[in-house]
Amino acid sequence: MKYLVHLIFGILFGIILIKAEVVSWFRIQEMFRFQSFHMYGVIGSAVFVGALSVIIIRKFNIKTFSGDAVNLTPKPLKVYANFSGGLLFGLGWAFTGACPGPIYALIGNGLSVFIIVLVFAYLGTYSYGILRKRLPH
Repeated sequence: MKYLVHLIFGILFGIILIKAEVVSWFRIQEMFRFQSFHMYGVIGSAVFVGALSVIIIRKFNIKTFSGDAVNLTPKPLKVYANFSGGLLFGLGWAFTGACPGPIYALIGNGLSVFIIVLVFAYLGTYSYGILRKRLPH
């Protein structure tokens, strides 16, 4: 039953992503070419809501639905790792027009070409898992 709730919320979130055009290849290309504010507004709103949520969680000591404490410990900044990971992520996003989450919404919207993107996203994740011990963290 728990997974059904997650599935329903995932489907609703996918519908919102499609309707807001944040998974549109054209919108993403406009963002990377600095031609439109649409995506920057969506991302900025998400950052604001996330920051506000963290403040509220810390101030009121909010727990998870199962009653566990929310762990919000900061992670150390690793400039080289963060920069190289962000660069790879951004390049993949710019080339394919999809970051990992919306790939499922795009496939669900009938854009079956994104199955190829999904396969390579899994291959990239799997490759990282294999090479993780050898990478500079």
